[in-house]
Amino acid sequence: MSSPVLVLTHPLFLEHQPGRGHPESPLRLSRTLDYLEQHRLPTLEFKAPRLARPDEIARVHEPELLEEFAGLAGGHVAIDVDTFASPSTHGAALAAAGASIEAVEAVLGGTYRTAFALVRPPGHHAEPNKMMGFCFLNNAAVAAEAARTLGAARVLILDWDVHHGNGTQAAFWERGDVLYQSVHQFPFYPGTGASHETGERAGAGYTVNVPFPAGRTDADLGAAFHEIFLPVAQAFRPDLIIVSAGFDAHEDDPLGGMLATERGFAAMCSALKSLADEVAGGRLVLLLEGGYSLLGLPRSVHACLEVMAGRRDDFPRGASRDAMKAIEGSREALKAYWKL
Repeated sequence: MSSPVLVLTHPLFLEHQPGRGHPESPLRLSRTLDYLEQHRLPTLEFKAPRLARPDEIARVHEPELLEEFAGLAGGHVAIDVDTFASPSTHGAALAAAGASIEAVEAVLGGTYRTAFALVRPPGHHAEPNKMMGFCFLNNAAVAAEAARTLGAARVLILDWDVHHGNGTQAAFWERGDVLYQSVHQFPFYPGTGASHETGERAGAGYTVNVPFPAGRTDADLGAAFHEIFLPVAQAFRPDLIIVSAGFDAHEDDPLGGMLATERGFAAMCSALKSLADEVAGGRLVLLLEGGYSLLGLPRSVHACLEVMAGRRDDFPRGASRDAMKAIEGSREALKAYWKL
């Protein structure tokens, strides 16, 4: 049975220009939107979001970063060797955070069960006090804080981007109300995300990393879900699931070194949709992070939207030895906190 899916996107997202030849190009989103138009799903309901308010981003980001971020407005600014702002970047980042908040509001308010915020710039590398890695504001962290403000007692953020979400991990490192789970290529940018990184103090055990060597497949991702992510999440019982949905683990991606396909992303989305139906009243939000193949990204987004509308995809079997070794390392790091 098909269900309506809220899709949030904004014209400002196409105006953020990191520079000629930069992989985080406006073409990522325009090609995706074109593909969705050409392969139309009748259950999608598109909406332009509002911009996030200062108090909403201040729940995550420190005053020094907010001051630096405000200084981006209307200018060309180089943050680091990877991260560049153009005159529209400040507004685009506020709209991306706003879309993430509105997605959470829509599913927690019961208007929709699922929502996908098709945003740029991405957010999961932005730390509370640092912009980096193509990211300016941490959309997933801002969305999780909005959910907590709206009454969600426990929030799960699952990050399947090929790069580890150092910023999201940092935001909730000492928190037990937000569970952060990440599967990513390792060692790889930004250098964080080892299996022994599990959180501290009240957050001990609430950071869950599965660091995979390059070359992992859909079946390997399935093993990470079945062996680690789903058992921990079922014990945590979130009120809402937020996905940092990067698609740069796709086999065609020019930046990543993984071998996932659009069906693998659909299988991850299916597993989380089933989990949401089981423990979170069906409340599932996807936020676009990375994904730099102009073929793989649109197809993978469409595959996830098919799942959100009612289709189901399952993981193939046959995880590799290298994947199982990485999973065993994560299990060992987490055994003091969870039954795995």
